[in-house]
Amino acid sequence: MTVLQRVAFAGHVEDREDLIQMRVLVTGGAGFVGSHVADLLAGSGHEVRLLDTLLPAAHGDAAGRPEYLAGHELIDGDVRDPDLLDRALRGVDAVCHQAAMVGLGVGVSDMPEYVSHNDLGTATLLAAMERAGVAQLVLASSMVVYGEGRYTCARHGAIRPSPRTAEDLHGGIFDPRCPHCDGLLEPETVPEDAAPDPRNTYAATKLAQEHLAAAWARHTRGSTVALRYHNVYGPRMPRDTPYAGVASIFRSSLVRGQPPQVFEDGAQRRDFVHVRDVAAANLAALQRAGDGFEAYNVCSGQPHTIADMAARLAAVAGGPDPVVTGQFRLGDVRHVVASPQRARDELGYQAGIGFDEGMAEFATAPLRG
Repeated sequence: MTVLQRVAFAGHVEDREDLIQMRVLVTGGAGFVGSHVADLLAGSGHEVRLLDTLLPAAHGDAAGRPEYLAGHELIDGDVRDPDLLDRALRGVDAVCHQAAMVGLGVGVSDMPEYVSHNDLGTATLLAAMERAGVAQLVLASSMVVYGEGRYTCARHGAIRPSPRTAEDLHGGIFDPRCPHCDGLLEPETVPEDAAPDPRNTYAATKLAQEHLAAAWARHTRGSTVALRYHNVYGPRMPRDTPYAGVASIFRSSLVRGQPPQVFEDGAQRRDFVHVRDVAAANLAALQRAGDGFEAYNVCSGQPHTIADMAARLAAVAGGPDPVVTGQFRLGDVRHVVASPQRARDELGYQAGIGFDEGMAEFATAPLRG
């Protein structure tokens, strides 16, 4: 069955009559990214069902159903519950799997919970999808699977850097070194075929999710599109928690009247992509033809530094100027900047919300929790 849909790609909206109306289960659908995915899918003519366990780490202390879910069907439950999944998947054509624990977390003590929610949860979902005969999956993956990204050495060419040492970091040397000559490396753009190199627990679980989904696609002849989100920001981000992203942490500081605390020297390069552009990537991925596994960077293609973001948020919010602290976390990576080319060529997807526009909105947008 075809339906006239209004599809948001490349910063504009176009009418299309060649898209198939589907019933889509969005796991983690009450969360930051999942709720925006649900809104766009529903607004584009799809039937949407949400599944979310409303974890306090993601939703803060706010109890119950968030107000922004008005009009959506919500099943309150855990993606690790097989019986619940069997019910949630009835009549479903595709799944957008957003449910996960995110962020670096607190420490090694978090490992069992991350693996349980992210990897056991994904495995349980995939088994239930096979039982239900659901053959299409869009998986929320992450740039963190790349680790330190791609670098070059002036003398030795392309280099896969070793983890940065505590000695260098304490000494204010934040860029990774060449393992051959000890010189500092220059960052390059990361394509999807770069070798994965997860550097923390969350990253390891996201890569494991990709491997599980790829195995499921081979076994069932289903379709998996893994969307490697870069630094997502926008309305409905959770407030400052140990699991929050840096954009949310900076916003929370400004709300308290405090300056954003910028780690290292602030020159870390990231690609900040607006959550509505991420939702558009999910919609594009649902239209991908064919089976098997493919991964795509979801990014703007316009990198900025952490200090750039903190300064922009502070200026728009009228808050105190950021403070560069020199502090660091051993699990952090220095630069991750990706190529958007494959998503543009194969999915017809391109981010459309610019950095200045998006940060101006986010600086005053409501946070959750």
